[in-house]
Amino acid sequence: MDIDEIGYLGVRDLGALYRARQLSPVEVAKAVLDRIERVEPRVNAMMRLTPEQAMAAARRSEAVFMQRGTPRLLEGIPVTIKDLQHTKGVQTDFGTAVLQGTIPDVDAPCVSRLLDAGGMMMGKTTSAGEWGWKGVSQAPISGITHNPWGKGLNAGASSSGAGVAAACGYGPLHQGGDGAGSIRMPAHFSGVYGLKPTHGRVPNWPMSNNDLATHIGPLARTVEDAALMTQAMAGPHVWDYTSLETPPQDYAGQLKAASMKGKRIGFTRDLGHARVDPEVADVVARAVEAFEEMGAHVEEVTPAWGPRGPELARFFWPATFSGRIDSLPEFESRMDPGFVAMIRYASGFTAPQFMQMRLRRFDYVQQIHDFMEGYDFLLSPAVSVAAFPADRLQPEHWPQHEWDWLMWAEFSYPFNWSGSPAASIPCGFTPAGLPVGLQIVGRRFDDLGVLQASAAFEEARPWVQHRPPLAQ
Repeated sequence: MDIDEIGYLGVRDLGALYRARQLSPVEVAKAVLDRIERVEPRVNAMMRLTPEQAMAAARRSEAVFMQRGTPRLLEGIPVTIKDLQHTKGVQTDFGTAVLQGTIPDVDAPCVSRLLDAGGMMMGKTTSAGEWGWKGVSQAPISGITHNPWGKGLNAGASSSGAGVAAACGYGPLHQGGDGAGSIRMPAHFSGVYGLKPTHGRVPNWPMSNNDLATHIGPLARTVEDAALMTQAMAGPHVWDYTSLETPPQDYAGQLKAASMKGKRIGFTRDLGHARVDPEVADVVARAVEAFEEMGAHVEEVTPAWGPRGPELARFFWPATFSGRIDSLPEFESRMDPGFVAMIRYASGFTAPQFMQMRLRRFDYVQQIHDFMEGYDFLLSPAVSVAAFPADRLQPEHWPQHEWDWLMWAEFSYPFNWSGSPAASIPCGFTPAGLPVGLQIVGRRFDDLGVLQASAAFEEARPWVQHRPPLAQ
């Protein structure tokens, strides 16, 4: 087998080859680490590699297959972990000079579960901006993470490295976190699949600064791989009091158990307020037709709650980061100027103002859930723009602002606040050859439904055969 193909193999394929003794976890770990080292100079998706941990895990998994033992769910499967997630004994910088060099003494729950399921940690992926504050794949401590479809272009964020790693064949499974689109944006820009599960489905620890809006989930090249990764990470955990009590389902085993025929699906082009570039809108509109072809009832909708989002977003995104203002005196010169401007903007917010806005946000969320009772799924663009230069916060042809990147990501944050499951799945290319993501939103708790809808679309409009040029 071509060594470069090993990094593109899915979880099921690797397991089958292991059981047939045609490939070993040790061979796979070596091949993926080698591929990362060769491709990294072109994309910069990794903060650091963990070859010792990967090879130790590979040897343990190899023994399981050699001795005909019972393999765990992810036995011998390469995984990467986002640099915002605690990893025991492995440097974790949280995207900021303030915490650069931190060595956690414990794994976050999602990390320990991936490793306990047999995953082999290849390393830590880049995260954009201080504590993942922005949607552009650049940070002062790591530089630009390049879109694999075009050097120098935005790969989305804050799970930028995870999306690029998935696209470039760094193994099948890549952990991400999503506080305002940070799984779905990288999936859109890099042309991979990303799932933001229902809030609490995967335990999140330490508690995010983001007022219960951050979700942990997978980025992968296929829906099945994302389903398996979600299953490995999901389930209640005592460290996260918001985690759901329900144990994980066999998501991957049930992907084909539901038909889209007869499903009631809403499709919104703009949520009633969002600007969308025509080249993105056209690709998404054509993708929606696939659900009609599968027998779903698709209705174009303009949610009444949509236009309320921007004011709330421009308050809460700065507000939840404003607690970092005490770091400015020492670290301002080493911080992103946009981050500095944003937290200074929020420094005058008051506690009563925050609580009043919070009540308004809860009402907004209730309207989202009431709306979703009328539909099985809501479809929309994942992001309003295709990849643009990563040294900018906004595309050149968009309004400019010193910190507001949310203007081109209006479709994401509503479903962080609502806690709803939402995915971005590749649905086509712009005329310039840049990928576009279709967002699939489900009712709260219906992670399986979103995965099934994603699998149906993946079958109707196959994507996995595409490889980005910087990965060649």
